[in-house]
Amino acid sequence: MPESISKRQPHIEAPEEPLRPLCVDLDGTLVKSDTLVDTLLALLRTHPTLVFKLPGRLLHGKAAFKAFVTESITLDVVNLPYNRKLLKFLQRERGQGRKVYLATGANVQLARRVAAHLGIFAGVLGSDGATNLTGNMKLESLRQHLDSKSFDYIGNDTPDLPLLANANQAIVANPTLGLRLRLKTRKIKPTQEFIEGKPFLHSLVQAVRLHQWAKNLLIFVPLFLSHALSTGKLLTALAAFSCFSLTASAAYIVNDLLDLEADRRHPRKRLRPFASGDLSAFVGACIVTVFLMVGLLGGRLLPGGFYAWLLLYLVTTLAYSWYLKRIPLVDVLALSGLYILRLLAGGAATLTPISHWLAGFSMFLFLSLAIVKRFAELENLRASNSTPRNGRGYLLADMEQLRSFGTASAYAAVVVFAIYISGFDVTKLYRQPRLLWLIVPLMILWLNRVWLLASRGELDEDPVAFALTDRMSQIIGVAVVAIAWLAL
Repeated sequence: MPESISKRQPHIEAPEEPLRPLCVDLDGTLVKSDTLVDTLLALLRTHPTLVFKLPGRLLHGKAAFKAFVTESITLDVVNLPYNRKLLKFLQRERGQGRKVYLATGANVQLARRVAAHLGIFAGVLGSDGATNLTGNMKLESLRQHLDSKSFDYIGNDTPDLPLLANANQAIVANPTLGLRLRLKTRKIKPTQEFIEGKPFLHSLVQAVRLHQWAKNLLIFVPLFLSHALSTGKLLTALAAFSCFSLTASAAYIVNDLLDLEADRRHPRKRLRPFASGDLSAFVGACIVTVFLMVGLLGGRLLPGGFYAWLLLYLVTTLAYSWYLKRIPLVDVLALSGLYILRLLAGGAATLTPISHWLAGFSMFLFLSLAIVKRFAELENLRASNSTPRNGRGYLLADMEQLRSFGTASAYAAVVVFAIYISGFDVTKLYRQPRLLWLIVPLMILWLNRVWLLASRGELDEDPVAFALTDRMSQIIGVAVVAIAWLAL
């Protein structure tokens, strides 16, 4: 039989299709905040005189404006609030051999610093001093620079719409409501979404610092200590409390916006809504505007003395946020002064005079609390083998001196209180004034405990916030109120 010869076709492997380039936006996408706004806030804090040059630079175009701001301030790109979910995705794609590009409307110099820090990008496209690389301009630039005609794109806002519409795969990260509506109108369905951040309402409550409103209860103290309570005065004090709280929250937000970079380097403060990028600076500015309008306009309806103290509080707290907190010892005097301003405002609102005893006691007590706050910050840094980098002017070597200042001030407050309850004025206000002596050991216990915990590194940096959540502090507070009530 003839030998059968099986003919086999040679197997030819088809070349693998190269992976499409993946392009990602920076502001609001890879980073949850806007780097231009972050840089402007840093400029406002460190070089406020340059702010007067900004309008002129803006007349030369947005690209020139971005270039000037970027050249004036070196933004800390290491601690920017990156979208961690998206960043892990980009790193995984890069590990699989895919080319990843950073394409942003931010200034190209800043974009290159971000790229150098992350080390995952094959190329960087950004605005230069002449061209603002957003929208269709970015799309054309991508088409010119990419080897492939097709690409995938990740964006978050309406300027990214032309790129998302022309991408093979449209991917979004923390998309704005405007972008969602535009995508729905054009029937573009994102293939992936990278959502990271806390719910808006939660972030909003955290930003206004509702727990700090407890400090404003000092407004009621002059009225309660006068032993002349009335419904009218109580309602007036409540209105003053509301106006003061709204104004204080606005000041806290201004402080957070000016301290963005410092907060992002802090292990706990980096989780604040603005530092983490969960709330934008624009939202913060809107809250500040509304709160100040309501707080200051409401304050005008109260006695004129209250409004004057409210304005002085606002000016002082803004000065503290801008400059005073960077001067050692002046910062703690300013903090203690802000507490005393609350007492003075409460007295003015209810037309209740402040006694020299209350003024002296408050001065020493609040100075001790302000110092223990700084001491706790330094103790936490020492425990983590870190050095102070928040610009407050204190050194780790100052801890023992601060301890002596703070504890001496605490005991001075106790002495003033003890002298007060020994005086003849007390017998006119209390039927059992001797019971008030039971408050003295409770004061000593609480103040010593605060300083002991601070020395151990177990104290929250804000002693007022600590007192609100600490069980022992709550028990001591209830006991003090009960003793004062029985003494009446």
